[in-house]
Amino acid sequence: MDARLTPDEVTHWSTRFALLGDPTRLALLVEMHAEPGLPVSALAARVGISENAASQSLRSLRDSGWVDADRAGRSVRYSLRPDAVVHTILHDVVGVRHQH
Repeated sequence: MDARLTPDEVTHWSTRFALLGDPTRLALLVEMHAEPGLPVSALAARVGISENAASQSLRSLRDSGWVDADRAGRSVRYSLRPDAVVHTILHDVVGVRHQH
């Protein structure tokens, strides 16, 4: 098995890790992992940021394919996509936190 990545794979994964490297996006992902289906106002409050800042970060996460946005009337609720690789990453991150 070849453990090396192609240049395209390196670009793909570096983009993914850059998404996780932003504290706001990571905090939003952790909140959506803990409680799926929260509206932007609740996510912003839990992370301690403005709704505008949350919306901008959520847009990036949605564009990456990691987050779904479901409209319910005037509200939009955000959840991690069940098939997103970030689910596995977040399980590892949360698991490591509980080992300390």
